[in-house]
Amino acid sequence: MTQRELTPQDYVAMLRRRWLLIFIMVILGPPLAYGVSKLLPNRYKSQTLVLVSQPTVASDLVKSADTSDMSQRLSSMQQQILSRSRLEPIIRQYGLFPKDADRKPMEYLVAELQKAIEVTPILPMAETRANNLPGFYVNVTLSNPKTAQEVCSTITSMFIDENVHLRQQHSEDTTQFLAQQLTEAKAKLDDQDSKLAAFKTRNFHGLPDDQKNNLDLLTGLTSQLDAATQALARAQQDKGFAESMLSQQVATWQAVQDGTGGETPEQQLAPLQTELARLQARYTDDYPDVVKVKRDIAALKKKIAESENQKPEDADRTSRSKVEPQQIAQLRAQIHTFDQVITERTKEQDQIKKQISVLQARVESSPMIEQQFKQLTRDYQTALEFYNDLLKKRDESAMASDLERRQEGEEFRVLDPPNLPDQPSFPNRRMFALAGLVGGLGLGFGLAYILEMQDTSFRTERDVEVSLRLPVLGMIPAIKPMAPKAAR
Repeated sequence: MTQRELTPQDYVAMLRRRWLLIFIMVILGPPLAYGVSKLLPNRYKSQTLVLVSQPTVASDLVKSADTSDMSQRLSSMQQQILSRSRLEPIIRQYGLFPKDADRKPMEYLVAELQKAIEVTPILPMAETRANNLPGFYVNVTLSNPKTAQEVCSTITSMFIDENVHLRQQHSEDTTQFLAQQLTEAKAKLDDQDSKLAAFKTRNFHGLPDDQKNNLDLLTGLTSQLDAATQALARAQQDKGFAESMLSQQVATWQAVQDGTGGETPEQQLAPLQTELARLQARYTDDYPDVVKVKRDIAALKKKIAESENQKPEDADRTSRSKVEPQQIAQLRAQIHTFDQVITERTKEQDQIKKQISVLQARVESSPMIEQQFKQLTRDYQTALEFYNDLLKKRDESAMASDLERRQEGEEFRVLDPPNLPDQPSFPNRRMFALAGLVGGLGLGFGLAYILEMQDTSFRTERDVEVSLRLPVLGMIPAIKPMAPKAAR
């Protein structure tokens, strides 16, 4: 049969020949598996359900400092809680694994307890389209049901406490970090404020806000300078006119005193001075007529000086012996007054020019000062915004920390406390019996197939043809003796 392909009829024939063996295996499988389950130690599973409750205060009002994913946080807590430093006290407290405590090291006991603890997260329903983890199961499987319940309760409490501690620690660390950053930001803000204040002090009345005021002041001072210049010109013109009048009066008076009717050099000088004042009011000093008149005046003054030097004693005696008329004295007083006015107007003109120079320097340096001021203002505004942003975040983190301390944030809540198992979760004897039934059936089929493969008997015409590679010409039927009953 191993030399040819088997057909369904062959398998049916095999099943008919080996049905007793298969039946025996099926009958023996469940009792044997049940007996093996009796020999295995019982394991009891205690289970609790922990739900993740949402914060009592809306996240829009107080944002939590811990924004990590719940699945990642649960995995991190599981690694910490199932560490040796956490599980070793539990092993010693409850006296777990007493048979192995004296023979095996603590690392082995911790590994056994880690295998006995199972944390299974609950996946959110697809209909809700939620991303947050709704909760998780904590299962503890041990040989003693009471111990399993107590260990499950302890592990659950450790998860709850660890979650509170992690959230509080994260909030406090965030608040402390933001406070440190806030201190540094305040120092930078104070530095920028000092620089801005020093810049304003150095450039007082030269800031961009003062530019319009400076231009207005410059315009006003320019008008004042024009007015002062005009007043000075008028005073000089009036003085020149008074001097010409004085020269004429003095010449006339002296002619009367000398008894001569011709024009003296002083009388000729007065009209020239009047003409010079008139020309200076209209033209500059380089104008040809002005130059000619000045030259004539200089010649007359030289002539007068020579005449006075020739007879100084006579002139002194004459001046002492003669008293000038009141008109000449008034003209001299007016000339003195005009001199004072000219001096005051000249000083005023100089002061206005200095102020105009200062304002012009401010206006000219205004673009550069404005650029520096904008840069300092921009740096200060950036530092201020950064400081205000950190201050807001620090306050929010402080509120989140206070929320966590009051345990009003996201927390773990035990929905189903750890149960006390009344039946072992392992071994499941019904499942063992069912497995024995399936195993016996499979073993029976396997033994039957092996026996059939080792059997070299010819049972059908096809067996002969495959084995001998010859066609069958004829078959002799098996003739059995007739039974007594059939013979009768």
